[in-house]
Amino acid sequence: MRNSAKYLLAAAIGALIAAPAGADTLREALIQAYQNNPTITGQRAQQRATDETLPIAKADGRPNLTGSGTFQENLIDSNPFSDRQFAAAIDLAVPVYSGGAVKYSVRAADKRVDAGRAELRGTESSIFSQTVSAYMNVIRDDAIVRLNRANVGVLTVNREATSDRFQIGDLTRTDVAQAEARLAIAQSDLETARSNLIQSKENYIELVGAAPDALEPPPPLPNLPETASTAVDIALDSNPDLIAAHERRKAAAYDVRVAEAGRLPRVSAFTQGSYANFLGSVQTQNFNPIGPTDPADPVIPIATLPNTQESVSVGVRANIPLYQGGRVSAQTRRAQALLGLAQEQEIAAERSVVAQVRSSYASWQAALQVIQSSQVAVESNQLALEGVRAENSVGNRTILDILNAEQELLNSQVQLVTARRNAYVAGFSLLAAMGRAEAEDLGLEGGILYDPLLYYNDVRGSRNDWSTQDDPEPAATRTVDTLPQNAPIEALPKTIGPEAAERNLYGPREPIN
Repeated sequence: MRNSAKYLLAAAIGALIAAPAGADTLREALIQAYQNNPTITGQRAQQRATDETLPIAKADGRPNLTGSGTFQENLIDSNPFSDRQFAAAIDLAVPVYSGGAVKYSVRAADKRVDAGRAELRGTESSIFSQTVSAYMNVIRDDAIVRLNRANVGVLTVNREATSDRFQIGDLTRTDVAQAEARLAIAQSDLETARSNLIQSKENYIELVGAAPDALEPPPPLPNLPETASTAVDIALDSNPDLIAAHERRKAAAYDVRVAEAGRLPRVSAFTQGSYANFLGSVQTQNFNPIGPTDPADPVIPIATLPNTQESVSVGVRANIPLYQGGRVSAQTRRAQALLGLAQEQEIAAERSVVAQVRSSYASWQAALQVIQSSQVAVESNQLALEGVRAENSVGNRTILDILNAEQELLNSQVQLVTARRNAYVAGFSLLAAMGRAEAEDLGLEGGILYDPLLYYNDVRGSRNDWSTQDDPEPAATRTVDTLPQNAPIEALPKTIGPEAAERNLYGPREPIN
């Protein structure tokens, strides 16, 4: 019976290690998240909106052409010339000088576009990090469920063996109670592990948009740094959040120049053309343009009065601010305060990046050490459990000693699985903080990469007031139709040969670091 328990545990570990055929890969999960995650697709839409601020800013420096039309019917007029008229006018204004407001507005918009691209990179990197964490959580929790299921199987065998020995008077009722209590605890731990697995699967669906299906072990992480200092140096040049803060600070500096331009004159050239048609309503009696005065004044014969009127004028207009109630000074001070805010936020982003890189590096290194220690602990606890069982057979160990040894083995196995997950997630988080966990870095090529420059180049020089696009449709996929996740447990075989058990227990394991 004791050998059966040992082989049951070995079989469970072997099933945990083996990679299932036809499994999902981490690359496939990242591609799905890249294409379907609403946070990423929403940030892309936000970036397209930011791109449009550039042509909006440029429009203030371009000619402005307006037309107007008026129909007028005179109801009461003490000195009528006509009863009705239709008038049309065209005005063309060409900005010549705006004190630098347009120039600096365009530059500020361009910098915010650059900041938006960096924010999009940061969003993608953040979702990739969350996806990797969710992927590894499913693998970890699935392994923990399997380990707890194996432990329940082992403790079930122990309880049966203890009960049999109690029947023949070899053990006491206390031994039976201890075995039953430990089995009940293991069963509750199994249910907790299953609940955690379901939660991890649902979180995976939220990020990826599809349910996980027999996930394969992830590939080794590329280009991890040798030292924390090296990682920090790379992050200071490549971290997207820091780049975004840097560009926002530049944009805020241009905003100060825009506010200061409110004190300067504005010059524009203009031309105006108008046409009026009195629609045959010119009065038939003699008309005095200055109204009735002296009867001896000359009058204008109606035949000489035109029924239409045209005019064209050109000129230059200068608006010189003299006093604006303190508005410009207040706007300038506000812009300067926002510049100070952007400067502080840039330093805060730099601090955050440095702390994140260093902590991720420390977590990664610590997890690697935990993996090594846990591997030793698993092997040692396995040997210890075999020794305790052997000593129990000759009366030198109690049932409680066996139960404790089995629990210690389970704890070390769970710790090993958790450490492998932590090492991979910390390593990927380190790459993300360094700015090295983007789509191109992860090998997600193949025609799926989103290029924000395509839309930017299409609209940056846009001058057409009548260009339109269809209303957008959601790019992300919904998950309401996915099935609720579960955590099925497979029945362990009641018997297994020693050779197969040893092969499963010490078989090859794919590295994740």
